[in-house]
Amino acid sequence: MNKKMMNVLACPIDKHFPLEIFESKTKDDVIIEGALYCTDCSRFYPIIEEIPIMLPDELRDKKQDIEFLNNNHEKLPEKIIKQASPWHL
Repeated sequence: MNKKMMNVLACPIDKHFPLEIFESKTKDDVIIEGALYCTDCSRFYPIIEEIPIMLPDELRDKKQDIEFLNNNHEKLPEKIIKQASPWHL
């Protein structure tokens, strides 16, 4: 995901803008892996292989989200690892 996309991305649930960004792996201005975080609804959206996965809760892949959190638990803040939604994780 190019960092310039942050100027147009909003939370798909509550439309909050801007989102916080946490980078785990980058190259130049491209985020290869990381997370977007909505400070209003406390949801996180993983960035996997440069693609932000911004789906509503019912369409999210629980296995993919848990794997992402397990792989990045040392690189992401506690508010994403332990407190962020979606609630079904």
